[in-house]
Amino acid sequence: MTLDLLDIPAPAGRPWTDAAAYWAARTEAIASVSGPVASIDLSALRFNALDLVVRSSGVPIRVASKSIRVREVLDASLALAGYRGILAFTLPEALWLAGTRDDVVLGYPTADRDALARLLADEAAAARITLMVDDLAQLDLVDVVAPPGSRPPVRVAIDADASWRAPVLGHIGVRRSPVHEPAEVERLARGIVARDGFRLVGLMMYEAQIAGQPDDTGSGDAVIRWMQSRSREELAERRGRIVAAVGRVAELEFVNGGGTGSLEFTASDLSVTETTAGSGLLAGHLFDGYRAFEPAPAAAFALEVVRKPTADIATVLGGGWVASGPPLASRQARPVWPEGLRTLDREGTGEVQTPLQGEAAKSLRVGDRVWFRHAKSGELAERVDRYLLTSGAALVGDTPTYRGEGKSFL
Repeated sequence: MTLDLLDIPAPAGRPWTDAAAYWAARTEAIASVSGPVASIDLSALRFNALDLVVRSSGVPIRVASKSIRVREVLDASLALAGYRGILAFTLPEALWLAGTRDDVVLGYPTADRDALARLLADEAAAARITLMVDDLAQLDLVDVVAPPGSRPPVRVAIDADASWRAPVLGHIGVRRSPVHEPAEVERLARGIVARDGFRLVGLMMYEAQIAGQPDDTGSGDAVIRWMQSRSREELAERRGRIVAAVGRVAELEFVNGGGTGSLEFTASDLSVTETTAGSGLLAGHLFDGYRAFEPAPAAAFALEVVRKPTADIATVLGGGWVASGPPLASRQARPVWPEGLRTLDREGTGEVQTPLQGEAAKSLRVGDRVWFRHAKSGELAERVDRYLLTSGAALVGDTPTYRGEGKSFL
């Protein structure tokens, strides 16, 4: 089905805040389908998509495909005013998406020689895809696959490190690019423009310590807020100097920054021409802990109770759907309905089955469903071949995930 988010009736209020009614309606919507089910509530997706536009304050949003992994949802988001282009996560994926999309930025460097050979043999794809680099060695690899003169020009963007090097605390953020200071980024830019067969067209700086770090989870919030405040000050000043330095070398088409958790800050930075968001659309539960926004639980999955080992334990078939990142409890899928269920310390979210304990388990019977939310927004799509699309208590269709289209990129 073709998904038009503006054609979906806006709900009265925020129905997901009435948990009992919201999850009961989703359960009714999927009642005719047996087995494990993943679903997207369209009203929640519509709310999240429009809320991201408001939070980005008119600065165009590039959609991070890794947090979606469903082409129909990507296309529906990009059809909205306020969205522009895709941030892909592998080159094979970018090549696939570029068959129908003309603005695909690869968010990470690649060393995939086969995919590079396909890109360099395809002028149309080369005009639509921008590679991400932070080292001239990555250009060397492109030249090994196909030297300048034998291929179309390659569009490249620089990934500059947006982490905060705190005076006492040291490195705050993720380990990405080796270029951090304006002089380092400018030196890399000059190295790129000096090479035949490459066009420097963009700059990206992803502030993970702000975008991906919740600040309203309880313990440690004061420290997180202090860190983010200091990091924002430092980054706004340094990013401006980096953009100016690269601007002396090449005329950039875009300067990209941010993520779902930092849209307000990133959009306020006048050196940025576009933001990135993805997780906020389907809303994994890791994005519940921010003060600035409250995403609706659009994506969720339901597993069926298959046994009752004790009166207060209900075991559902399915499990092990743990998110990437540090091996912490927060990376587990979270049972959200019925309320009051918890995983067992020694089994967690299980493997083929997941026991759940709590007062609510006493009333669950074999065949009943338990709703979970994945910690991440895109990784659930690697476990299912389709999402059922629901609107209130109605099942209105379904749409394949990447996996459902026979694609597994990473």
